[in-house]
Amino acid sequence: MNLEMLTQPIVRSAIQALQQGDHSAWLAQFSPDLTFTDEGLPANFLKFSEHAMGHERFTSIDRVENQGLDIYGAFHSDRWGDFETFFKFQLGGDGKIRQLDIGQVSPMG
Repeated sequence: MNLEMLTQPIVRSAIQALQQGDHSAWLAQFSPDLTFTDEGLPANFLKFSEHAMGHERFTSIDRVENQGLDIYGAFHSDRWGDFETFFKFQLGGDGKIRQLDIGQVSPMG
Protein backbone atom coordinates (compact mmCIF):
# COMPACT_ATOMS: atom_id res chain seq x y z
CA MET A 1 0.00 0.00 0.00
CA ASN A 2 1.25 3.46 -0.92
CA LEU A 3 1.81 5.62 2.15
CA GLU A 4 2.83 8.70 0.15
CA MET A 5 -0.48 10.42 0.95
CA LEU A 6 0.64 10.50 4.59
CA THR A 7 2.35 13.88 4.54
CA GLN A 8 3.18 14.11 8.26
CA PRO A 9 6.52 12.23 8.62
CA ILE A 10 5.99 10.86 12.15
CA VAL A 11 2.47 9.70 11.28
CA ARG A 12 3.82 7.99 8.16
CA SER A 13 6.52 6.30 10.28
CA ALA A 14 3.94 5.10 12.80
CA ILE A 15 1.57 3.75 10.15
CA GLN A 16 4.44 2.12 8.27
CA ALA A 17 5.49 0.36 11.50
CA LEU A 18 1.89 -0.75 12.10
CA GLN A 19 1.61 -2.06 8.54
CA GLN A 20 4.85 -4.03 8.95
CA GLY A 21 4.03 -5.27 12.45
CA ASP A 22 7.22 -3.62 13.77
CA HIS A 23 6.50 -3.16 17.46
CA SER A 24 9.70 -1.31 18.39
CA ALA A 25 9.45 1.12 15.44
CA TRP A 26 5.78 1.75 16.33
CA LEU A 27 6.52 2.51 19.99
CA ALA A 28 9.44 4.78 19.06
CA GLN A 29 7.00 7.28 17.49
CA PHE A 30 5.10 7.93 20.74
CA SER A 31 5.79 10.07 23.81
CA PRO A 32 6.09 8.22 27.13
CA ASP A 33 3.14 10.26 28.48
CA LEU A 34 0.87 9.37 25.55
CA THR A 35 -2.88 9.70 25.91
CA PHE A 36 -4.76 6.96 24.03
CA THR A 37 -8.47 6.48 23.42
CA ASP A 38 -10.36 3.73 21.62
CA GLU A 39 -13.95 4.56 20.62
CA GLY A 40 -13.74 7.67 22.82
CA LEU A 41 -12.75 5.81 25.98
CA PRO A 42 -9.33 5.83 27.66
CA ALA A 43 -7.49 2.63 26.81
CA ASN A 44 -4.17 0.91 27.50
CA PHE A 45 -1.85 1.83 24.63
CA LEU A 46 0.77 -0.83 25.37
CA LYS A 47 -1.89 -3.56 25.47
CA PHE A 48 -3.38 -2.29 22.21
CA SER A 49 0.08 -2.23 20.63
CA GLU A 50 0.90 -5.79 21.71
CA HIS A 51 -2.35 -7.10 20.22
CA ALA A 52 -2.21 -4.98 17.05
CA MET A 53 1.33 -5.64 15.82
CA GLY A 54 1.22 -8.22 13.07
CA HIS A 55 -2.55 -8.65 13.46
CA GLU A 56 -4.03 -5.28 12.50
CA ARG A 57 -3.43 -3.00 9.53
CA PHE A 58 -4.98 -0.57 7.13
CA THR A 59 -6.08 -2.23 3.89
CA SER A 60 -6.62 1.18 2.30
CA ILE A 61 -6.24 4.78 3.31
CA ASP A 62 -9.21 6.68 1.96
CA ARG A 63 -8.55 10.20 3.19
CA VAL A 64 -6.10 12.22 5.23
CA GLU A 65 -7.14 15.44 6.97
CA ASN A 66 -5.98 17.94 9.59
CA GLN A 67 -2.55 18.57 8.03
CA GLY A 68 -1.80 14.85 7.81
CA LEU A 69 -2.74 14.03 11.42
CA ASP A 70 -6.13 12.35 10.84
CA ILE A 71 -6.30 9.16 8.79
CA TYR A 72 -9.47 7.40 7.64
CA GLY A 73 -9.61 4.09 5.84
CA ALA A 74 -10.45 0.43 5.63
CA PHE A 75 -8.89 -1.59 8.42
CA HIS A 76 -8.36 -5.29 9.05
CA SER A 77 -8.08 -6.90 12.46
CA ASP A 78 -7.54 -10.64 12.78
CA ARG A 79 -9.68 -10.44 15.93
CA TRP A 80 -12.43 -7.97 14.94
CA GLY A 81 -12.65 -8.36 11.15
CA ASP A 82 -12.84 -5.58 8.55
CA PHE A 83 -14.26 -2.11 9.15
CA GLU A 84 -13.78 1.58 8.44
CA THR A 85 -11.63 3.30 11.04
CA PHE A 86 -9.93 6.53 11.98
CA PHE A 87 -6.61 7.21 13.65
CA LYS A 88 -6.24 10.80 14.89
CA PHE A 89 -2.79 11.85 16.00
CA GLN A 90 -1.64 14.86 18.02
CA LEU A 91 2.03 15.78 18.25
CA GLY A 92 3.86 16.97 21.33
CA GLY A 93 6.62 19.51 21.70
CA ASP A 94 9.18 16.69 21.58
CA GLY A 95 8.12 15.89 18.02
CA LYS A 96 6.60 12.58 19.05
CA ILE A 97 2.95 11.58 19.11
CA ARG A 98 1.38 12.68 22.41
CA GLN A 99 -2.19 11.58 21.72
CA LEU A 100 -3.79 8.90 19.56
CA ASP A 101 -7.54 8.51 19.22
CA ILE A 102 -8.83 5.52 17.25
CA GLY A 103 -12.29 4.23 16.47
CA GLN A 104 -14.74 3.04 13.87
CA VAL A 105 -16.08 5.53 11.38
CA SER A 106 -19.83 5.79 11.75
CA PRO A 107 -21.90 5.09 8.62
CA MET A 108 -22.55 8.83 8.38
CA GLY A 109 -18.77 9.31 8.19
